[in-house]
Amino acid sequence: MFETLTGRLTQLFDQLRKRGKLSEADVDVAMREVRLALLEADVHYSVVKDFITRVRMRAVGSEVSKALNPGQQVVKIVNEEMVATLGEPAPLNLSGEKPRMLMLVGLQGSGKTTAAGKLASFLRGRGERVMLVAGDKYRPAAAEQLRTLGQQLEDPVFFEANIKPPELAKRAFQKAKNGGYTVVILDTAGRSQLDETLMGELQAIVRNVPPAEILLVVDAMIGQEALHVAEGFRDVVPLTGLIMTKMDGDSRGGAAISIRSVTGVPIKFIGTGEKLDALEAFQPERLASRILGMGDVLGLIEKAEAAFDENQAQRQAERLAKGEFTLEDLVEMLRSSKKMGPMSQMADMLPGEMGRAARNISPEELDRSTNRTEAIINSMTPSERRNPDVLNASRRRRIARGCGLEVQDVNRLVKQFREMQKMFKMLQKTGGRGLSRLFG
Repeated sequence: MFETLTGRLTQLFDQLRKRGKLSEADVDVAMREVRLALLEADVHYSVVKDFITRVRMRAVGSEVSKALNPGQQVVKIVNEEMVATLGEPAPLNLSGEKPRMLMLVGLQGSGKTTAAGKLASFLRGRGERVMLVAGDKYRPAAAEQLRTLGQQLEDPVFFEANIKPPELAKRAFQKAKNGGYTVVILDTAGRSQLDETLMGELQAIVRNVPPAEILLVVDAMIGQEALHVAEGFRDVVPLTGLIMTKMDGDSRGGAAISIRSVTGVPIKFIGTGEKLDALEAFQPERLASRILGMGDVLGLIEKAEAAFDENQAQRQAERLAKGEFTLEDLVEMLRSSKKMGPMSQMADMLPGEMGRAARNISPEELDRSTNRTEAIINSMTPSERRNPDVLNASRRRRIARGCGLEVQDVNRLVKQFREMQKMFKMLQKTGGRGLSRLFG
């Protein structure tokens, strides 16, 4: 979503880092470029104005003039002010008597029902007992969609036909309390700010069962309209947070940067894909780092921890520590990495030169390259995977025919594998100090 903005800012920052000194005129030129980049990314003009004012005030002061690397200091200031604009992290409120009700509201088509499933998956992973409630009686398929998600998660879904949502919420809450559930997630019907009847229904639900959280689900693809949507719902019910969906889309994404400053409602989660595990707790520092092309190593580690088998990872780590690395290890890593999500998302999290190089490759090419690599290795015999030295010209032709690719593709993979072997051996010899070269 932030690809264009990240590209422009990264290019600008690279130029700043090369400067030994920065005059006030240099800062003004840089700020003009940042302003244009943010406006083109659909960030609200008032947010851009305040952001540029704060950055410039710090960038022309002693904070930069006395720095050993002025350009790097400006980048640091932009990063800090971006984090401030995105707002403080606001974790879910799960305190108080159980069960806690989380109420999801939003426009039709914003992804509330899917967000309910993702949120249930997120909370189950943290030890909560979750009940889902199908509170949308106006869309015929809504309850069935939620039931399907509940079956995948093995979470119960409460629904009673011909009952008004306020009473349904009350009954669901009591059933969850009797059943020992710790969290109730209520999926409400989609509505617009202009629909007074449906908006009144939300107020009635809140009066019947005061929720611990009222979360507005906003489609990040609608741009600046997301701000008006948030303001419209905030004026009717006391919103406590936002879930921004479709953050993996190709729109400009400026609403995500603007929404906290304009509405005062914190972002609590961002949806990064279609799968049920594609929901991240919002961390301003991490999103700012991704936007500014600095990667998100902590986020990458968390995804890896969730995707990789611990015992398998331990075995591979021990083998790498001994300088052992085979094509079997490589294909196991690729299979595990697929569980982490699309390779293009992983590229956004890589820091330094590695991240820039990966982002220069199209998402389609990244995924195709991964699939080609796996197909080539799968066409080898077990002995060839363990000992690529035996791969003579005849064997390489057979492998190419087996996977439907060219001999050049096989040769390229073998060459890349050799380079990876050298890299791991370097890390082994330096005791991990070579990581600094790896990440630029």
